[in-house]
Amino acid sequence: MVRAEEAARLDRLESQVENGGGGAWEYLCLARKLQARRSDKVLKHGLTILNDPKARSKLGGEEWTLYEQVAFAAMDCQQHDVAKDCIWILSKEFPGSTRVGRLEGLLLEAKGAWAEAEKAYERLLEDNPLDQLIHKRKVAIAKAQGDLSAAVNLLNKYLEIFMADHDAWRELAEIYMSLQMYKQAAFCYEELILSQPTVPPYHLAYAEVLYTIGGLENLQTAKKYYASTITLTGGKNTRALYGVCLCSIAINQLTKGRNKEEKEGSNLQSLAAEALQRDYKERAPKKLPLVISMLKNMKLNS
Repeated sequence: MVRAEEAARLDRLESQVENGGGGAWEYLCLARKLQARRSDKVLKHGLTILNDPKARSKLGGEEWTLYEQVAFAAMDCQQHDVAKDCIWILSKEFPGSTRVGRLEGLLLEAKGAWAEAEKAYERLLEDNPLDQLIHKRKVAIAKAQGDLSAAVNLLNKYLEIFMADHDAWRELAEIYMSLQMYKQAAFCYEELILSQPTVPPYHLAYAEVLYTIGGLENLQTAKKYYASTITLTGGKNTRALYGVCLCSIAINQLTKGRNKEEKEGSNLQSLAAEALQRDYKERAPKKLPLVISMLKNMKLNS
């Protein structure tokens, strides 16, 4: 709720600044706080302040933060000369700074100078081998060049050190999925569920990987994780409801009704089918007849 209110405030400030009503610094601070990627506006209004000696002098130590913010925005907008100037000013003020060194590497990436960017990052890692951001930039370079195998190797090495990095596990899982390495992707989602057991998207993603792999045991486990997704979302996840239905059909086809566990849990697919119909009735009533027809064909609706 707070985030939504701040986002609305950012929109109001942007409109105010664009119409000459002042508040540029407040807008830039809020954009930075919310990590809002409004690079064209940040570049425009940030440069207005930086190019005005009087306005810049009022910032105090925040002047350097603004130079960094404008450098990021300039790279986003392909204004490499502006970014270079900002980074040069920062390097004069903070010689030997790792933070400025990262900016220099990012500028090389923005220019497509991948080999030079890698060399810059390697030099930084010599001083600080445990710099997570730089390790992640190396992964980004590999992905940008389409070398997913290298990205996988880099992420695996990274996770040997930083095992609790959820974002890295999720990124590795997504790469494995794109490479159709589903068993490896499943392992990544298992790690995520172990560390964050109440996050519904991890349960859902794990279920979908297992469903994709197939086989009776995987389908039964997938059904359980689709069910846990439904529980964690209060029954509001349409994708998980479909997942339960599809798993039920696939399991019945494999067992031909001989599986005792499926017979005992047969109510689950019926409940999922009913919940799907309620969901479509509330949110997309025009599509309800299609859903009812589909469920009948799937023999999940009478």
